[in-house]
Amino acid sequence: MKHRNFFIALVALVALGVSACNGGSVSGQDVKIENQSDSVSYALGHSVGNNLKTQFPTADPQIVAQALLEAFEGKENKLFENGQAADNYIRTYLRAESEKKAQENQAKGVAFLAENGKKAGVMTTASGLQYEVIKEGSGAKPVAESMVKVHYHGTTIEGEVFDSSVDRGQPAEFPLNGVIKGWTEGLQLMTVGSKYKFYIPSELAYGPRGAGAKIGPNTTLIFEVELLEILKQEPAK
Repeated sequence: MKHRNFFIALVALVALGVSACNGGSVSGQDVKIENQSDSVSYALGHSVGNNLKTQFPTADPQIVAQALLEAFEGKENKLFENGQAADNYIRTYLRAESEKKAQENQAKGVAFLAENGKKAGVMTTASGLQYEVIKEGSGAKPVAESMVKVHYHGTTIEGEVFDSSVDRGQPAEFPLNGVIKGWTEGLQLMTVGSKYKFYIPSELAYGPRGAGAKIGPNTTLIFEVELLEILKQEPAK
């Protein structure tokens, strides 16, 4: 939480260009960079400003700036009796926002899969995993303990790319039992040389915890996966 407060302070100074108490702003004006400390300050401001823009998209930057000035001037906090109380408030807010987003993502994913499952060529397994065959290969099928080599392209149901070995131009290698459940199940349906499209409900993906900035809680994922090779095939037990 100390880092979060530091981020708020920096973004107020850099993104807003906070000026004197008359309410003016120097935002947009050239900033004088005269030494290494200035350069670090500027770099930090841009970095944390972008982070805050993602974490607190509805925050009012002018209120942030005013509170920052008050803190630097040693004025009494108008809302919280101490820093810990403020940190707790931010933590509670973030938890509530995360839960709200999780509910929204869950509802969107359920609605999407319900409609998607009606499309010709889309199959749904007992677990809720959906898939369609883009290209069918003729090689062996992996088992859960196999090490595989694949190319993949991952997007959200809105079409935002969050990861792609195709875009990187470098296939991925991993043990099939070391990835999300949707992949472990889905790739065992494929033969080497196949290319499938998987529609993975959140409970078979990253669930309520999400993964990184682009995969929120309870997000349904879409992957196009090509099984290039089985690097190590363990016998099914």
